[in-house]
Amino acid sequence: MGRASHQPPGLALPEDRQPALRVLPMPADANQNGDIFGGWIMAQVDIAGGIVAGRLARGRVATVAVNAFVFKQPVQIGDLLSLYADVVRTGHTSITINVEVYAERGREDTRVVKVTEATLTYVAIDGKGKPRPIRAA
Repeated sequence: MGRASHQPPGLALPEDRQPALRVLPMPADANQNGDIFGGWIMAQVDIAGGIVAGRLARGRVATVAVNAFVFKQPVQIGDLLSLYADVVRTGHTSITINVEVYAERGREDTRVVKVTEATLTYVAIDGKGKPRPIRAA
């Protein structure tokens, strides 16, 4: 008997928003069992969150905290990952972003599974790497 899945039946990619990033893991990103390294997934999540935070901050940002990170399902070679990033909170110099990662799995019988969710905090920085206020849009 396989591992129990906590995915609702018929899960689909969110239609009401665009992914911040889409990426296809390759064999070099996998461990000896064929599962993608957690660190590689964390890097992709950080990139997706940083894209959204950088747009909002209108400039350079640095990751200051990984507030939460949950791996829900293994990621496999050939899964097409879609990373959705949403602003949770904006402070004077910081931005908290929630990132959800979905995998489109299988070529003939494609199914969507939520593989990861995370919350990260970024700080807007100036050219010297010092925190700076986030300008209003």
